[in-house]
Amino acid sequence: MSGAAFILGINLLIAGLFCATFVLIATYGRHRSAWWIAGAYACGVLYLGLEAVLPVLVDARLMFFLGATTFLAALLLLNIGLAHHYRRETPRTVLVGTLAVSMVAFTLTVDMPRDSMSRMFLYQTPYAAMQAIGALIVFAAPRRRLPDNALGAFMLLSALHFLSKPLLATLLGGPGATSQDYLQTDYAMLSQALGVVLSVATALLLLVMLIASVLKDITAKSETDLLSGLLNRRGFEDRLADIARHRTANGMPVTLIMCDLDHFKSVNDTFGHAVGDRLIALFATTLRESAARHHVLGRIGGEEFAIVLPGSNLAAGRLFAENARTAYAGAQVDGLGALNSFTASFGVAEMEADEPPSVFAARADSALYEAKRSGRDCVRVSRLQDVRERTFAASR
Repeated sequence: MSGAAFILGINLLIAGLFCATFVLIATYGRHRSAWWIAGAYACGVLYLGLEAVLPVLVDARLMFFLGATTFLAALLLLNIGLAHHYRRETPRTVLVGTLAVSMVAFTLTVDMPRDSMSRMFLYQTPYAAMQAIGALIVFAAPRRRLPDNALGAFMLLSALHFLSKPLLATLLGGPGATSQDYLQTDYAMLSQALGVVLSVATALLLLVMLIASVLKDITAKSETDLLSGLLNRRGFEDRLADIARHRTANGMPVTLIMCDLDHFKSVNDTFGHAVGDRLIALFATTLRESAARHHVLGRIGGEEFAIVLPGSNLAAGRLFAENARTAYAGAQVDGLGALNSFTASFGVAEMEADEPPSVFAARADSALYEAKRSGRDCVRVSRLQDVRERTFAASR
């Protein structure tokens, strides 16, 4: 067995393992991008298998064409998977156009001399173009991180690798007189070795990003309240603690709003729990429609909700609460008619310097109970000075 044939076998094994791994990620994580990437590596396995049988064929022209087309299909599927992963529109026109031109190029190369420089460039350019398209998809994605940039860089390197193959073949004695001789050449061994490095690096980066995405989804599900779609208590308290740490570091204002659906128990008793669930979902929708992207929303109890407004002072927090209160009071619940209206009460507090999150939350909660004692369907604010005066009065 030649060195190139041995490396080809390793390539085949690696491609199969990556294909199986991406299938597992797609099955468990339900990521559409993983299915496309798994399909790309499945085509890679087929391509390597076709390349392995070339030496035993008398006329390898058809197998050569099928192999070239299969490998190009692998790169096309990979690009579709990247577009799905980065939530970008798939460049269908570019991909289909590249595929069509490539098929013509492969057809022209079938009967050209194998050591012809024009033939080798014509054969390798479609692969380079597909890899360059993939790199553009990656680099066009917003909020790229180090793994994303590394993936784009490896895809560009791969594109350059394909373009350099004609020169490498010339320097290393050519690609072999026939397709059957290819695996016996030094060029084949170097080409396969470089292919292993680039394909493994690309696959590992894709795995890292997909696994990170799966873990992010798992964390999000563990911190999300299913009924409201907002953060649950644990998720909300974790975000509040993070925001409090940042507030200590940069001094930005932070406001916390606690809110509670009024007479919720009597709603459940009168109309049933299904209506109660609809009210919770309706109130969560009201909060989402009132909130900005950087606001943090949570359902922290049965009918209790909380909102953190980073960068907002007490006046802005009170305005947010009044707007949400008015919007909810004017909302209609399907099936209950216009005669039934529902309200909510709100307590607002602004974080003081070096104030622990637990004390901050307790002040907002105290303001909420003041709103409920004041007749409900209203907003009350907590000022640290008021708390100190009440504490002092109670100690006398």
